[in-house]
Amino acid sequence: MPDTAPGSGSGLETFIAGLPKAELHVHHVGSASPRIVAELAARHPDSAVPADPAALADFFTFKDFAHFIQVYLSVVDLIRDAEDVRLLTFEVARDMARQNIRYAELTVTPFSSTRRGIHEQAFMEAIEDARKAAESELGVTLRWCFDIPGEAGLASAEQTAHLALDLRPEGLVSFGLGGPELGVPRPQFKPYFDRARAAGLHSVPHAGETTGPETIWDAINELGAERIGHGTSAVRDRRLLDHLAEQRIPLEVCPTSNIATRAVAEIDQHPIREMIDAGVLVTVNSDDPPMFGTDLNTEYAVAARLLDLDRAGVAALAKNAVEVSFLDPAGKRALAAEIDAYAAAWR
Repeated sequence: MPDTAPGSGSGLETFIAGLPKAELHVHHVGSASPRIVAELAARHPDSAVPADPAALADFFTFKDFAHFIQVYLSVVDLIRDAEDVRLLTFEVARDMARQNIRYAELTVTPFSSTRRGIHEQAFMEAIEDARKAAESELGVTLRWCFDIPGEAGLASAEQTAHLALDLRPEGLVSFGLGGPELGVPRPQFKPYFDRARAAGLHSVPHAGETTGPETIWDAINELGAERIGHGTSAVRDRRLLDHLAEQRIPLEVCPTSNIATRAVAEIDQHPIREMIDAGVLVTVNSDDPPMFGTDLNTEYAVAARLLDLDRAGVAALAKNAVEVSFLDPAGKRALAAEIDAYAAAWR
């Protein structure tokens, strides 16, 4: 049967483009489009980030993970006031709407902004104002994951916990841990995750992206991880794969990101098939899409090729993200039904 829907063009990529989707692993600042980055760079000419959109492609070419972090933080430095925060957040949602992303859990690192002088309450008001506008004007539901920038140490953990728990914005659903993994042991952050979980926030740390399976074990055993960001090295430990499958702890997989940061050498070597063959729940995500020259539609197309998926398989992958999201039950049912209806229209 041809991969075609009446009046919709042909091909799996066309199907993916119109598919209603949820995204669970995507970073706030890392989602800034070249247009927005260039605009912010022009507003802040003392930055190392080029204001020419054409020059950003070279700027976003990473030598390794450490270089990626260096570039990422230089973009973070462009977010200097609440107006910058609001602009960035709403424009990220606009890009999501163009991809038919209906729901996203955006990883926000408030410490990086408040330490640069943005008043913490102004920061909260800016992201919440953008969230409400995105839902009413664009049809995109945003929720927040506040993450600790691990490289900044325990002071950043304490401040992130304060921001999350004492100034808790309405859209906040989870607590995370990002940044470099090497030299940043997960167990030291246990007290902060304990506090966040006691307050009802979900635990979603990054782990096993540039380190081995032991980091994933630490995220599970010490931080109470309900989902794992990346988890690329999980395939090196069969017992871990079995545990992830049995406990239904999903992996938030970001294929192109893993290549860009050199966590995986080549796309055809990506372990996503091994994860799924082991029975692990997998979601597909874009991580820092403009920085990696990708978007969520592209990541679904990459995953479809790696996994030999047809339209039904791609729709099932999209429903995985809905199932393991922190969207409310009614919202999950509605989005899953929308995916089913869309897929049925192609049959």
